[in-house]
Amino acid sequence: MDEEYDVIVLGTGLKECILSGLLSVDGLKCLMILLLMCSLRQVLHMDRNDYYGGESTSLNLNQLWKKFRGEDKPPAHLGSSRDYNVDMIPKFMMANGTLVRVLIHTDVTKYLYFKAVDGSYVFNKGKVYKVPSNDVEALKSPLMGLFEKRRARKFFIYVQNYEESDPKTHEGMDLTRVSTRELIEKYGLSDDTVDFIGHAIALHRDDRYLDQPALDTVKRMKLYSESLARFQGGSPYIYPLYGLGELPQAFARLSAVYGGTYMLNKPECKVEFNEEGKVIGVTSEGETAKCKKVVCDPSYLPNKVRKVGRVARAIAIMSHPIPNTGDSHSVQIILPQKQLGRKSDMYVFCCSYTHNVAPKGKFIAFVSAEAETDNPESELRAGIELLGPVDEIFFDIYDRYEPVNEPSLDNCFISTSYDATTHFESTVVDVLNMYTLITGKVLLCIVACYFPTEELVLHFSKT
Repeated sequence: MDEEYDVIVLGTGLKECILSGLLSVDGLKCLMILLLMCSLRQVLHMDRNDYYGGESTSLNLNQLWKKFRGEDKPPAHLGSSRDYNVDMIPKFMMANGTLVRVLIHTDVTKYLYFKAVDGSYVFNKGKVYKVPSNDVEALKSPLMGLFEKRRARKFFIYVQNYEESDPKTHEGMDLTRVSTRELIEKYGLSDDTVDFIGHAIALHRDDRYLDQPALDTVKRMKLYSESLARFQGGSPYIYPLYGLGELPQAFARLSAVYGGTYMLNKPECKVEFNEEGKVIGVTSEGETAKCKKVVCDPSYLPNKVRKVGRVARAIAIMSHPIPNTGDSHSVQIILPQKQLGRKSDMYVFCCSYTHNVAPKGKFIAFVSAEAETDNPESELRAGIELLGPVDEIFFDIYDRYEPVNEPSLDNCFISTSYDATTHFESTVVDVLNMYTLITGKVLLCIVACYFPTEELVLHFSKT
């Protein structure tokens, strides 16, 4: 490896691959001098593993069994190993959300097929309910009594009509100053209603949002409603066929088109620094590739990150849909923290053979949460009990890290570990923040409030 690169990307995790795709496309279109200028030697993408995806890869059944059960072969009744694509970091995409905009902006969608997710649900007082997302659904929802429905309907109408640039829709409130708690108090909503609005629609992970400006919550609610309407599905979410492991591979294909170089199975990738502490290259197998910048996940620079928490997770293989979800073959259930007496939410994710992630008749379910104990089996019980009988179940806890370095001083750009959420909004926020750190620019076409309908073209499965 005698070449000198502008950027070396370490790890083929989803964040690293999305970032690589964004930079490569914009490097060509905008002629950014910093990165990826159409030359084969400008970017090198390396991974210590012999597969794409890093921590966010998808595993077949044999790989899953080896990871959690050692060398034992899986039982025959679970079906063919190659029919499984089990995500290690399962997340759905908001149909009108940031990740979809990134996919379209980079044109990586031509390598992927998607299918709408059947249902979006919330846990309340021991039961699972469909999430109402507008004034019409609020009037029908069994989550609320008659008078509460009317109050909720008025609130939903206010959110639907709200336009940041039109003061006539603000009803005299400056949502950059008014807290979410104060906005909700104006409509007299109960704690249970606030619970599902804040956690299952606005997708806040804990209750700190209540004392923050209400504008963020209103924007989040509008995104949920717009995503629900975008592809006319039963939820605001979509998901790629064959699992999220398809995304890193799609970005790898995109990078190859623009002249990027990928090297898998490169052990012991060591980042090299000069006397001033700036990155100068990466060494693997006795060879050093020189570079100006490094982009990587926390595992490649452990001395430049700190532990910020852990995620507890259960992975279940089932032969049926999750009960009380209308026989949905793909579904998200959010269990708000207050319903469980926790500090943060719990999430249930389920997908099935209809998304080509399991053999015919099989379902893959995940239960995940920020770990508050050392016992995932006990801690995740509330979510696991919603699944019904399972064929097999696996438990895991992994650490979460965030960077503590100063990229302007060492030219190292490190992603944050994946959180427990089963949607992508927080993941892409991290990617876009890294993009701005690297380029000094904000990706305006991604953060724009409105994204033209005609540009939202995705390949959808017809089945």
